[in-house]
Amino acid sequence: MKKVNLATIRPTILSSTRNYTSHRPSNVFPPNQEDYIPHLTTTSLSSALQHYIYSDTPFHGQKIHTHILKTGFRPNINISIKLLILHIKCRCLKYAHQLFDELPQRTLSAYNYMIGGYLRQGLFEESIGMVRRLDLDGERPDGFTFSMILKASTSGANAMLPRNTGGLVHAQILKLDVKADDVLCTALVDSYVKSGKVGYARKVFDLMLEKNVICSTSMISGYMNQGFVEYAEEVFRKTVEKDIVVFNAMIEGYSKSAETAMKAIEVYVDMQRFGFRPNGSSFASVTGACSVLAGFEIGQQVQCQLMKTGFFNEMARIAANKLFEINAIGRPGAYVALSNTLAAAERWDSVSELREMMKLRGVSKDTACSWVGTEVASCAKDVNQHIN
Repeated sequence: MKKVNLATIRPTILSSTRNYTSHRPSNVFPPNQEDYIPHLTTTSLSSALQHYIYSDTPFHGQKIHTHILKTGFRPNINISIKLLILHIKCRCLKYAHQLFDELPQRTLSAYNYMIGGYLRQGLFEESIGMVRRLDLDGERPDGFTFSMILKASTSGANAMLPRNTGGLVHAQILKLDVKADDVLCTALVDSYVKSGKVGYARKVFDLMLEKNVICSTSMISGYMNQGFVEYAEEVFRKTVEKDIVVFNAMIEGYSKSAETAMKAIEVYVDMQRFGFRPNGSSFASVTGACSVLAGFEIGQQVQCQLMKTGFFNEMARIAANKLFEINAIGRPGAYVALSNTLAAAERWDSVSELREMMKLRGVSKDTACSWVGTEVASCAKDVNQHIN
């Protein structure tokens, strides 16, 4: 990868001199069960474990571990790691942890499985503890390890990691000459975007040979959040294989400003022309655009679409929250549209709450007044054409 000038990583970020205390629970293995493998060999064990690892009921395979303990069979490293994976799949991390501690040789793959297992259960502190232990064992992290660290840093629930984790990890990637695949690059872009460093994110994005839609969506959201609408539009145009998520990112970004709200509705229409049906995020964002524009007629068309979906009531609540957040005090059109929507769903309590909110905010419905201009009316017609 092309090198980027970043702050030098400090060894104490991913390593620690403190002693690592392993957690060895007592009586951690599953209770004895009657079923077992009649001919216990390395081959039969490997095949059986592989079957349960990829099955919908991996916990049934835990009886194999019970049988191994009963018979005194000494599994090799391959069998031990498969048992570890099995327990992780069963969300039994205490079993997996004890197996990990007892491995004769803790390999990088074993570390990665444990780190991933902790992350999937939201145990970010334990996952970082495994990264530190990996460093103390002299193992060299690979791209998968780094991508999991980045995922932990963007989870929003881990206070242990520094704010500039993306830059620190990037520096390590360059230092260790780790091959950056699409998964790692996507995680790095997402980390930079969520830390507000869209410029660094773009440098990584531009180095990717194939821009996947996940990465493109992250870049679009980052640009839109910082007001760089033209850059977001550029990424959107260059995204070859678009999905509903990338369309929603554009709709949401456009809906935040009165200058671009009309574009949100245009993208909403275009999305349906390409065969994508609006989902909850689509409706919430386009409702926000309608509130900015006070586009009563468009709001009515969106209302018709929304009422045909199975999540109408939930979306009405989301739309109300978004309306209160975005809409200016002196624009009653969107409030009225939402009130009519709630009334159509016979949610009279919500209608009363909305009207009370309008009174508190001093919003009143003007008689014989229309906010629908020529351009808005044209877009409303386009929305109407896509209802069915």
